[in-house]
Amino acid sequence: MDWLVSVAQFLVNEILSRPACLIGLITAAGLLALRKSAGQVLGGAIKATLGFLLIGAGAGLVVAALAPLGEMIQGATGAHGVIPTNEAIVGIAQAEYGSRVAWLMILGFAVSLLLARFTPLRYVFLTGHHMLFMATLLTMVLATAGQRSWVVVVVGGVLLGIVLVAMPAFAHPWTKRVTGNDTVAIGHFGTAGYVVAGAAGQVVGRRSRSTEDMKLPEGLRFLRDSMVATALSMVLIYVIMSLVLLAKVGKESAFKAFTAGGGEAAADVGAYVMQSVMQGLQFGIAVAVILFGVRTILGELVPAFQGIAHRVVPGAVPSLDAPIVFPYAQNAVLVGFVSSFVGGLISLGLLTWIFEPAFGLALVLPGLVPHFFTGGAAGVYGNATGGRRGAVVGAFLNGVLITFLPALLLKVLGAFGKENTTFGDADFGWFGALVGNAAKAGTVAGAVLMLLLGAVILAAAIVVQKRVVETGWDPGARRDALLGRAGGGPAAGTPPQAGEAGAPGCPTYARIAPPPGAPKPPPPPGETG
Repeated sequence: MDWLVSVAQFLVNEILSRPACLIGLITAAGLLALRKSAGQVLGGAIKATLGFLLIGAGAGLVVAALAPLGEMIQGATGAHGVIPTNEAIVGIAQAEYGSRVAWLMILGFAVSLLLARFTPLRYVFLTGHHMLFMATLLTMVLATAGQRSWVVVVVGGVLLGIVLVAMPAFAHPWTKRVTGNDTVAIGHFGTAGYVVAGAAGQVVGRRSRSTEDMKLPEGLRFLRDSMVATALSMVLIYVIMSLVLLAKVGKESAFKAFTAGGGEAAADVGAYVMQSVMQGLQFGIAVAVILFGVRTILGELVPAFQGIAHRVVPGAVPSLDAPIVFPYAQNAVLVGFVSSFVGGLISLGLLTWIFEPAFGLALVLPGLVPHFFTGGAAGVYGNATGGRRGAVVGAFLNGVLITFLPALLLKVLGAFGKENTTFGDADFGWFGALVGNAAKAGTVAGAVLMLLLGAVILAAAIVVQKRVVETGWDPGARRDALLGRAGGGPAAGTPPQAGEAGAPGCPTYARIAPPPGAPKPPPPPGETG
């Protein structure tokens, strides 16, 4: 029987303990469940495995690119500074916690399907990379708090399953206001910012006209490319911090900053500035490698998850990525991005002058990528309830949230709090901070507190679903009345047709006609859309 023990040890120690192999096996299992051919199963498993290996390769590049920046911020300000980049911190964490992340993600998705099947929260979260990010966050905060591996996977999986169905429900009244129907939900962990933006629009909007009545310059649209936005933001941050460091400590010390990343000291000011530019571009390359790895994994894994979900939860509402709302108010996306970035800059000033000295919070530098995607979506939500003023104020508040919340999250990340990067979106901040502090109470007490937190979130989401979403509450009804839009039809003053919002027997919420090319929910497996 020794051979049987040896085989079991090989499977556990050499395959199931390797995250890349585990992801490949799970992908293969999902594709088999969809009755794919042998070639499709093998190809999908290999692609998913290679994608995971790409994440690890990109993580090494990220660490090397960020090392000099950490030295610059420390030398220029005397405080620890970070750039929130989800892909970067996830890539770094995979090296230590990859297996636990994979198991937690699988269990969490299974729990979410059960909750969607047997509770009123019939949302299926299909934004795979955010599912991976939240699984990584939960693994990090639980493991850092000293929780055992089985507690990390089991309790973390339950918590992940809860937030996958709860967060779309919290945002859904405002999502319906944006899309005009129940066919799709938001599945992105910037939900707190979107809810705040929608609520702010209700308060400040009143008679404010829509952002879509404005004409914005085409020259800013290149920022929609995430690789370009990442590289540009890091180049600007590197150049600014390098010049601040040069002015503060002088040439001799400043020119040695890039030796922290394994580079050579600069020979003169010109070389020093160009080192800053190239280091920022190198960070953009590193994040692009990680993104490609994530997309490679999810290109195979998500279809398998989606097919399983369609069978388990008939009639489910798919929860999709934040850009799902972008086509409904494209001007609001750019207005929201700029407003969110300004909110991040002002919040950075407050951290520098008040909160870092008083409470020891890290300096969270605004990155273009989180501010573009979450700020842009927040602008759409704010515009839906409050027009231009709603878009500006709502996205500004989102910028404040994604600056202060990551600073609080760093307190529960242990050694990972010193990696010069962290999670960037609002829900990672508040949820990770709450779970991380609860986990510190010990194995038993910590598990009880964390599960209690999950139960509270789940109960609150069910209440919102039953008493707000299903009753057809419209967060923009008051503004429509002030603007003379009776019934919330497709256009101002146009009565709704049968089957539309506001018609007899239908929920009353504003119907915004989808623009050409607006995203639609994915078709069921085997169909084409």
